[in-house]
Amino acid sequence: MTDIVRFILTAVFLFGGLAVLAAGVLGQYRFRIALNRLHASSMCDSLGLLALMVGLSISSGDGWIVLKFALTMIFLWIASPTAGHLIARLEATTNPRLDRDMEVIGK
Repeated sequence: MTDIVRFILTAVFLFGGLAVLAAGVLGQYRFRIALNRLHASSMCDSLGLLALMVGLSISSGDGWIVLKFALTMIFLWIASPTAGHLIARLEATTNPRLDRDMEVIGK
């Protein structure tokens, strides 16, 4: 009985994480401005990766593997927003048409 529950929880989290990441990919193709694309991908990145890591942790059941997944998720939660912020600043400082594409406050 426990294996069935573990399998169902794993499948729910993995498919949920894949659906969230697929929404991020759709946002990459749907938006035309780099800052909007960055927002779509970074919002889906955190939740999608969390769901995938939780699903894989439930599936493995080993304490050391779960610890490795948790440390990987903590690293990704630190690195992903930092990289997204740096990319957004680069776009904001190098795009000469930014005022035409969107409302810029405090430039």
